[in-house]
Amino acid sequence: MNAAAKRIALETLGWIVLVAGILMLLLPGPGLLGTFAGLWILSTQYAWARRWTNPVKFRALRGAAEGVETIPRIVLSALIALGLVGVAVVWLIGPPPPGWWPVDERWWLFGGPPVAITMIVSSAIAIGLLIYSVVRFYGKPEALAEVDRMEAEHKKAIAREQRREAREEHHEAREATLEAAEADRVADASEEAAGRRGPSA
Repeated sequence: MNAAAKRIALETLGWIVLVAGILMLLLPGPGLLGTFAGLWILSTQYAWARRWTNPVKFRALRGAAEGVETIPRIVLSALIALGLVGVAVVWLIGPPPPGWWPVDERWWLFGGPPVAITMIVSSAIAIGLLIYSVVRFYGKPEALAEVDRMEAEHKKAIAREQRREAREEHHEAREATLEAAEADRVADASEEAAGRRGPSA
């Protein structure tokens, strides 16, 4: 695969995963994790995505840890994911609208099988993330402390980079000031020399 085709493939995949992650923020599913995955892919092509990747990663990991802090939270997350699978199955079967349905029939189970498949995939990812979160974070405060440490190191690295950039900007400004002063000195010397020669005959 040549470089141009690889770039297009990565950009396309990255945008699809990012949009899916953002949509999952509104639906049951690992929205932050999907958003992080999309940004991570796009970070291979865009500087703006690189800047956002780590902050979203830390939020996703912290959200995963908080989601499994207690058994009731774990059970509720599992029930929501399984409930979404149940709704998706009904969507796939496509029963006729009930008598109490208040609007036009075309709005009943709108979207059909593609919507059902999206819900099933989202639920499967959510269940996978739940299992991952339980294994990594449940009853392990040291795992969350590690995320906090990683985030603190990331912030320190950003602060160091900002200080380095500030020093470079200060150095460039100082050089520009010195160059301007030298240009003024040369101009003043030229004017003084011209004044000593007097007006040309």
